[in-house]
This record gives sequence, structure tokens and C-alpha cells, in this order.
Amino acid sequence: MSSAQIDYYQTLEVARDADGAMLKSAYRKLAMKYHPDRNPGDTECEAKFKAINEAYDCLKDPQKRAAYDRYGHQAFTQGMNGGGGGFGGGPFGGGGRGDFADIGDIFETIFGSAFGGGGAARQQNRRGADLRYDMQISLEEAFDGKTTEIEIEVSQVCDTCDGSGATPGTSERQCNLCHGMGSVRAKQGLFVVERPCPTCSGRGSVIEDPCKACRGEGRVDRPQALQVEIPAGVDTGTRIRLAGKGEAGQRGAPPGDLYIFLHVKQHAVFEREGTTLMTRLPVSFTTAALGGSVDIPDLDGSTNKLDIPAGIQSGKQLRIRGAGMPVLQGRGRGDLVVEIAVETPTKLTRRQKEILEEFRATETGDECPESRGFFDKLKDVFGG
Repeated sequence: MSSAQIDYYQTLEVARDADGAMLKSAYRKLAMKYHPDRNPGDTECEAKFKAINEAYDCLKDPQKRAAYDRYGHQAFTQGMNGGGGGFGGGPFGGGGRGDFADIGDIFETIFGSAFGGGGAARQQNRRGADLRYDMQISLEEAFDGKTTEIEIEVSQVCDTCDGSGATPGTSERQCNLCHGMGSVRAKQGLFVVERPCPTCSGRGSVIEDPCKACRGEGRVDRPQALQVEIPAGVDTGTRIRLAGKGEAGQRGAPPGDLYIFLHVKQHAVFEREGTTLMTRLPVSFTTAALGGSVDIPDLDGSTNKLDIPAGIQSGKQLRIRGAGMPVLQGRGRGDLVVEIAVETPTKLTRRQKEILEEFRATETGDECPESRGFFDKLKDVFGG
């Protein structure tokens, strides 16, 4: 049975719900066990080693894995489904165009050059996959912006073969089966169908002496250090694109991109809505009654003076213009909204109680109009 017919999860000896770390651990363990350098001349180990790499190459990619879980190996084939009479295949072609672009492509695939003008195109080496990296930053870092360095393990161009996949000093040769076309034709009933060449997998050429460093892939996994510029004003969900820093393409194909997804940590004092910062400020009941001022720290290191008017109530919001977050890729800043929370004292000295009793004795009801208004409504509704 060929490696393409063996279940990838069985090949890596993992469960179908294994996460990325489990897949990587299983791959490294098996690759070390069956590596050709450890088993010189053992063709069975060499075949097993290739099967392990094929399985891991599929399952480590979330999109490929999702397609494989749904469609199996047919997710990466193009053309006829087995020996039936229809055409289709999985949603991801084997590196070619995959889906039919229009009705002309369908006629071309079934009837060949008589309708399409040249038959199926040779399969091109695929562009490298895009990668995602999640980064957590503080609110202060989101305010100021920063330059930071990250290290990721990613497929990069093989230095030994310079991405060709062939042992240095050798090169690819034209496929003897398809003669460089990348496809072969077979007659089925009244129709002639065209499929990717099984010998070269649609590339039109084969590597007789694969590079040992990259096993013919033209790329190897290794750590890469990257500098990331985070602009001021970013928020959770902001995405930074590093073009060409994703997975290397096969055999010299262009690399994918790396996307940095930012997550801003919760702050101890401020909450955020866009460019607006919000905070809750407890004030004593005497400050609320008499008025006053407080200093509130700013994320830029300065302080903002907030004037509290006399008679302010809990829940009242005061706004400080231009003391919020910077506008991303723009000018200016948002506002700081301060919500007042009047705090009633819980521990009073004897003298403080005496003073408050004296104050209560002088109350007329006009000091707290909302309270008086409420009790007036009760009298109107219930009488007395």
C-alpha cells in the first residue's frame, strides 16, 4: 500500500483529535527513528520516513488538516473520483487550479485540446502557506507603540539546495510518463479524460537525487527571528502583516505571509472602547458635596487635573478631552471618561458623628431634591 493510501493519523501514531504539540512531538520521534542516516540502505525505513513527512506536512497545516478530515486523501487530488463516470475531486486540487473556472475548463478537461486549446496546465509549485502569530501587549504598549522581536519556527528555503529540492550538482529531469506536460490522458468509454501525472504529481519533472537536507522539498523548518513594529493606538484584533515571512513555497515557489494578531491585556485602572478610555473614580461624600479636584495619571506619564463640581452624584460622568488613546495611523487622541462613585464613610469618630448629627438637625429637604421629590411622590400615591 502506498503512503497516499495510509491514514495520516495512523502513520503518525496519534489520535484524530491530537493538537499541534502532540503532532509535532510524534513526528519528531518517528522521524528520528526512521531517518535514512540512522538506517543506511534500509529501503523500508526510507519509505516509512517519507510517509511520516507526508503525513506531518498535511496535518500541521490547519487548512490542509480540515480538508483531510472531511475528504480524506481525495482532498488533494484533482480529476475523476476513482473509476466512476463523473468528474470532481476534493476542494483543494493537487497544486493546480483545483476548481473549474468556467464551462470552457470543463470541456477542456473532458475533451482535451479540441475544445480547450492545449490540455491541462502543468501543476505549479505551490506558494507557501500564510502563518498566524498571536501576541499579547499591555495597554501602555498599545498607547506608545513598540518595536519587538519574535522567534518562530517556520519552513524556510533550504540552504543546501537553494530551494531546488535536488542534491547540489544535480537537477530535475523531464518526466518520462507525461513528457513534461504534467498530465496524462486515459480513455473511458466515449470520453478521453485528463488527470495529473501520477509519476511527477503534475509538475512535469522529477527529482532523481533529492536533497538530503530537505528531502526534496526545497525547504526546511528552522527558527527565525523577526522584528515587529507595533504602531501606537493598536487594539485587540489589530492585524500586522509581514509580507513574505510565512512558510516557504515548494521548490522555489514564493513564500506566504505572516500575520501578527494583537491582544491587549486588561488594565488595572482603565477600560477601553476604541480611542476612549474609561475609569471609575471613588470620591468621599464631603468632596461630592463641597466639590474639589483630583489628579488622574495619564498613560503618557503626565497627570490630568479633574475638577469635581459641588453636589455631584454617583454615576455622573466627567470627560477630559484628548486624554484617551492615540488614533491609529492618525492624529490626536480620544477622551478619558471618568465615572463618579460617591463613597459613604463606614468608620466615623465620635466627633464626626456629632458634626453629622448637627448637620442633620439643620436639614430642610432642599439639600437633597431627588430624595425629597421621591417622598413627595409616595405621599401623592399612598396619601399621608
